[in-house]
Amino acid sequence: MTDLTGLRLSYTRAELRRAALHANPLHQFQAWLQEALEAGLREPYALSLATADASGRPSVRTVLLRGAGEEGLTFYTNFESHKGRDLGANPQAELLFHWAEHERQVRAFGPVTRVPDDEADAYFHARPRESQLAAHASAPQSAPIASREALEATFADLHARYPGKTPVPRPAFWGGFRVQVQEWEFWQGRANRLHDRFRYIRAGGEWQITRLMP
Repeated sequence: MTDLTGLRLSYTRAELRRAALHANPLHQFQAWLQEALEAGLREPYALSLATADASGRPSVRTVLLRGAGEEGLTFYTNFESHKGRDLGANPQAELLFHWAEHERQVRAFGPVTRVPDDEADAYFHARPRESQLAAHASAPQSAPIASREALEATFADLHARYPGKTPVPRPAFWGGFRVQVQEWEFWQGRANRLHDRFRYIRAGGEWQITRLMP
């Protein structure tokens, strides 16, 4: 294997100054995400979702952001999955967005609630039909399965059960989670590892902004 100890980049693309930050961290996040989308970065709405179970054992995986508003950051999943069970027992999470091409990261932490059923229904039926069927086929998510062939057979059975344009119902075990962010951190890579980091913490009705050591 290649020796990894000598592999490193120097981040020189941009800087992040206190005077340039939005007072509202959501607006700062939306601006950075929009820049990433307009630059054509690959899936800049993908994020690492960190959860922990009731005993404190951590777990992390990649999911897709499906909403970013004043109510919180939203993603969808199977409630019976590993992450769904974690959030049922310990309803808090941290999200990490990493946009390597822009030498930026964003962290967001907060309590997690379920998205209302009507909102989950609307999103489910806006998904491609194959994705709707896959939500049924992959249940219970994270559980063992005998083979790839068994999964594909289940998927084929669902095609037969819901032929043509027959509506596919949203399964009760599938829906959305929303992180109500209480703490944000914005990271801009800089040369010599002297990165720019700013943390937002809500205090009452205001956001307090602090520069952090790199």
